[in-house]
Formats: sequence, structure tokens, C-alpha cells
Amino acid sequence: MPGDIFSGFHTDVSRSRLAQKMDVIAFPVCSAAVIRAVPFKKSLDAETELEDKKYELLGVIRDTQRGLVTTADQRSVIEEALVSVEAFDAGEAIDLGELDGTWRLQYTSAPDVLILFESAARLPFFQVGQIFQKFECRDESNGGVVRNIVKWSIPSLLEEQEGATLLVSAKFSVVSSRNIYLQFEEIALNNINISEELQALIAPAILPRSFISFQILQFIRAFKAEFPVRNPGRTSVGGLYYLSYLDKNMLLGRAVGGGGVFVFTRAQAIVL
Repeated sequence: MPGDIFSGFHTDVSRSRLAQKMDVIAFPVCSAAVIRAVPFKKSLDAETELEDKKYELLGVIRDTQRGLVTTADQRSVIEEALVSVEAFDAGEAIDLGELDGTWRLQYTSAPDVLILFESAARLPFFQVGQIFQKFECRDESNGGVVRNIVKWSIPSLLEEQEGATLLVSAKFSVVSSRNIYLQFEEIALNNINISEELQALIAPAILPRSFISFQILQFIRAFKAEFPVRNPGRTSVGGLYYLSYLDKNMLLGRAVGGGGVFVFTRAQAIVL
């Protein structure tokens, strides 16, 4: 999978450890200064421990192919690592300003996502690229919009890994300090990038590109299909999502009702 699963963590951890080392250097101080220094040292110790726990979590999920290849023992170790990180953020309300942005999926146990990975592993004509969650809630206090973004492709027809984008959009509302309720609204297929081979078939480079072939290429690139998400009763489909940990570079979530766990790291912004 392109990109380093540990990106964004090195600077903070090294800074925390450096500060910790500096903190233990002995200097003659008065008792009041010592008293004031104790909370500071505890804060540095906690920060260092947290960054270590986050590294451990990323380490145990690194070779799982985002959750596709795991044993029962591995899943148990991963759950322990998740709980260790979640403990540092327990009881704190979610900061929607910090949640806002794009998050890259690093691991999941959710069946509805794993089936995509399983299909890509079995079918030679199907690829699943990066998966993101994009939250839009920077200036909101009670909710916002979340978009699940799946990059996928069909080799030889579309560009590798990012030939097309599947977009599942939902509104969300904050129902407690850590729970948000998702109300899914729409599934869209767009951003189709056909392969060079297919472009050559539609409009050969050795021949002048005709108006018709040019229109075909433009139509494919601009194509977008949208479908509303409804259950048989014609009402929107929804679900409860527990945001168990959040900081500037990691997001952990649990789909309430046994829907699986999710590990995300901060990614560059995606313009849709």
C-alpha cells in the first residue's frame, strides 16, 4: 500500500522523548519550583507513553493488509493495542474542529469493508486502492457531513488503484460526547480515469482525434452516477458510530452493534 503507515508520528515522538530526557537533568531548584515541575514531567511522561502506544498499534496492524490477513491471535493483540490507546482519551468529548479533514484507513475488522478486500484478492479484474473518511464539520457544534471514499480500478480499463471513486455520503449528528449517528444519503460513482490502453483504443494516437472520439473521452471523464440510499420502507439508512480516540494524527472508531473497528491516520485533503 503506498505511503508510510507511520508518517506524521516521528516528529512528535522524538520531541516528547527529547523533552523527557531534558526533564531529568538535575539543577538546584527551590521546593516551589520542584512542585511546579511535577505536573509538567507527568504530562511529558504521559505524552511519551501515548505516542509509544500509538506506534505499537500501527506496528501490530502493519502487515495485515488493512485487516484482510489476520489470525484470531492477531486480532486479540490488535484489540489490546486499540484499548491501550483509547484509554488515554476516555471520557473526553470529541472536538469537531479536530475531527474535520481527511483520514486514511489503515485497518478494519468491519465485514462490509473486508468483503471489498476479499473480492480484490480473489478477482484479477478488480482492485481496491486507498479508502478514506472525509469529515466536514470544522465550524459545526452538533454534526456535519462524512464521506466514505473508496478508490478502485479494473486493470487495463482504468488507471491502476485509482481508476474510479466510490463515494458514500452521510449526514451525522452528535448524540453524546463520543457517539455520532450516521444517516446515509447517497452513493456516487465518479472520477473515472481510463487507462492509456483504453484511450488508445477509443482514439488512436496515430490518427486525428475525431469529434466523436473526443466526446466519448470527455463523457467518461465527466461521468457521475448518483443513487439515494434507502431501505425497503423508503427511509434513510443509518447507524451509530463510536469515536473512541481522536488526536491530530490518529482516529479510532467502533461501529456500534458489532460492525467492526477502524484505525485511521490523518491524510492530505481530498478535493471531491
